[in-house]
Amino acid sequence: MGHQDESVGSTLESGYASGTSSSSSSGELPTLHLTKPHLKFLNSTLNDLAPIDILRWSKITFPNLYQTTAFGLTGLVTLDLLSKLQKETPSAAPIDVIFLDTLYHFQETLDLVEKIKARYSNINLHVYKPEGVNTTAEFEVKHGAELWKHNPDNYDYTAKVEPAQRAYADLSVAAIFTGRRRSQGAKRESLDIIEIVEGGLIKINPLASWSFAQVQEYIKENNVPYNELLNRGYKSVGDWHSTEPVKEGEDERAGRWKGTAKTECGIHNKRSKYAQFLYEAEQKRQQQELVAMLEQVEIKQEHFEDIVVTA
Repeated sequence: MGHQDESVGSTLESGYASGTSSSSSSGELPTLHLTKPHLKFLNSTLNDLAPIDILRWSKITFPNLYQTTAFGLTGLVTLDLLSKLQKETPSAAPIDVIFLDTLYHFQETLDLVEKIKARYSNINLHVYKPEGVNTTAEFEVKHGAELWKHNPDNYDYTAKVEPAQRAYADLSVAAIFTGRRRSQGAKRESLDIIEIVEGGLIKINPLASWSFAQVQEYIKENNVPYNELLNRGYKSVGDWHSTEPVKEGEDERAGRWKGTAKTECGIHNKRSKYAQFLYEAEQKRQQQELVAMLEQVEIKQEHFEDIVVTA
């Protein structure tokens, strides 16, 4: 995981944990430390590079690196570029892909996944679904129908945030490629190439500077399979219940959660209210367990002292 140091005067002058530090003596990779000035320098430098050069640099810089994608256009460009890099260095380990199956994707999206698996046969795809369920019917038995409508924060956490966190933990993910771009508008307009988010996860946005037209052009020129919904007016495709076609002149993500102030699903936001509630509940539970254990220790200590006095 990455760590952003607040102090400029750190003993880690390079901004990286030492390869001879205690963290590496156990055989584990050292934690990556980035000071704010170093992160600013990297973003300034990377901003002038082509996406394929950002990908190439990232592959040799960050351990435990994965791509997360719902197979939107930008993610597909990244996927294709990574396949080209793999041909440059076939002996290097490929970048695995994480796909969050919310169980509410369009059928066209699921069809695209199969096309991608056939086209890029060397890709190792990790599919994560909401915990404890495999179908939409099972999800609705467990969480109720139309959870996205009745409790959107709960839905985002259950269908997207928790599966993502589980994937990162299972796979020991330290850094991820995302498909976000500045031209997508809203909160993404000031997007950096590299971000360090809550928990230390490093997010790399290799196509941050590209426009929708550039992405479309690449897809066409390189004959990359894409979601058929894009031929029907969609530009950004998420769950079927919260995605609509985009009208002329609208931002490309204007069809997501139309009629609401929402612009992100929760994965790229700070901890949601529901996730914060769960976090605080878990912290309270752990504190209660600790208090109970301490009380048991005190009881045993008093019992021991009684035995000593009696003796």
